[in-house]
Amino acid sequence: MKKITLLAREFRRKQTKAERIFWQAVRNRKVGDHKFYRQYPIEFIYDDQKRYFIADCYCHDSQLVVEIDGGIHEQQKDYDTFRTAIINQLEIRVIRYTNKEVTDSMDRVKINLLEELSGKQKCDEFH
Repeated sequence: MKKITLLAREFRRKQTKAERIFWQAVRNRKVGDHKFYRQYPIEFIYDDQKRYFIADCYCHDSQLVVEIDGGIHEQQKDYDTFRTAIINQLEIRVIRYTNKEVTDSMDRVKINLLEELSGKQKCDEFH
């Protein structure tokens, strides 16, 4: 676990512009009084081994992972689908926003996020 914690800290230091904007919008319970964690390790078992994904943001109370996807995600859709399926098996929902959605329309993202937190939207598709 120590390696994953160090990696998560490194990701926090090297966040993208969109991740920084999103974090500023949700930190300190700014969205519906929900607490979010940044670059949060999600533990799971695969092939009988303990493994981790690092979620961009995670709300424990709502069991919700928020991923902020840049251009690289166009090239790794199969991996993202696999990752979402594993996280969903842990009974954690995953929602994804593109960098462009966050940087250009953060108010709309916050409205959608509030809907997600209240369970009104499907959890595994782009918005």
